Amino acid sequence: MDNPTGPAPAPDAHLPPGLRTPLRDDAFEAPDEAKITAISGHFEAIMRELGLDLTDDSLAGTPRRVAKMYVQEWFKGLDPKNRPEVRMFHNRYGYHQLLVERDITLFSCCEHHFVPIIGKAHVAYLPSGNVVGLSKLNRVVQYYARRPQVQERLTRQIAEELKQSLGTDDVAVLIEADHLCVMSRGVNDTSSSTLTSDYGGRFATDETLRREFLRQIGK
Repeated sequence: MDNPTGPAPAPDAHLPPGLRTPLRDDAFEAPDEAKITAISGHFEAIMRELGLDLTDDSLAGTPRRVAKMYVQEWFKGLDPKNRPEVRMFHNRYGYHQLLVERDITLFSCCEHHFVPIIGKAHVAYLPSGNVVGLSKLNRVVQYYARRPQVQERLTRQIAEELKQSLGTDDVAVLIEADHLCVMSRGVNDTSSSTLTSDYGGRFATDETLRREFLRQIGK
């Protein structure tokens, strides 16, 4: 539901300027339903320009289906109201070893051609005074993935969010993904994949720790 109490918080305001997804200042003034209606009209125009017959019962509902998918699914990570709350728990059991969440399903969208990016994210951190519920690591990945992206920015956004939320720089993020803009157009290369990483704190300085992280995710 749209926020009835006032304007949404500034998108990505907690991130360094270079890591913020480019957005207009008025990006969230219109309610979701208004965006769906507008996008539906624009997409209908695209389909008509392509020569498609929208009176066909298979195509008639496509513009609105695409619009809803964009606003409520593919690009819901643009809206800061969907930013997950990362709840911390006191590390009363004294766990201070490497914690890895691997093979997190990642669906995103290339901001250059608006076709899917599909892959996996692996994240790790060294707990200090607090630990986080494991599902929140997945939700952080999904929040930043569900927007038009480049993989380099996505990797750093996830890492920075986790560093701030966990209160430690000892965070590692590695993403491996297939880009349909490479696979289905241009060079049409279906065998290559893209790997990006961000190592903070001890992961950047301790080669043994970094190797252990890579070993645990099978790299």
